[in-house]
Amino acid sequence: MLIFLQDVFEAIDNFFNKGGPVLYVIAVTTFIMWAMILDKYMYLRFSYKHDFAKVLKVWTSRSEHKSWNAHAIRDKLISEVQEKINHNIPVIKTLIALCPLLGLLGTVTGMIEVFSTLAATGGGDAKSMASGVSKSTIPTMAGMVVALSGVFANTFVTQLADKENNLTEEHLTFED
Repeated sequence: MLIFLQDVFEAIDNFFNKGGPVLYVIAVTTFIMWAMILDKYMYLRFSYKHDFAKVLKVWTSRSEHKSWNAHAIRDKLISEVQEKINHNIPVIKTLIALCPLLGLLGTVTGMIEVFSTLAATGGGDAKSMASGVSKSTIPTMAGMVVALSGVFANTFVTQLADKENNLTEEHLTFED
């Protein structure tokens, strides 16, 4: 088991060395993005029910639901719950959009290395140029993979959040 873990860490280290320093930025962005996605999922699956129950209790404990004040209180309660539901979703979307751009940054820095090697050696050192090409393609691939996985996860979480937003509005009903 220990040898397996050493091999895994060595492969990860080789991947980061071949991809260049931009991969570390992509890795940190990935960690933050997935932490926020998992946090949002856990909130919607577990903590939201408690918040919803509190709001529903406040609404049902009111003696009347017809007046302008009742409508304002309902809107306030719905808004408070929806803010908690939608918290960090725009940040997650921003991080998803940022990942391909970071991959593109890696492409540019890798190509700069290729051109520097080309200028210094006159094109005779293919091994050094291959290193630059590697540093230009690996971050692009990593940025795209992270962005695609984030898009799928964010779509799932956003659909779940929309469902809970709609249910909140439906359960806080008016008396006609």
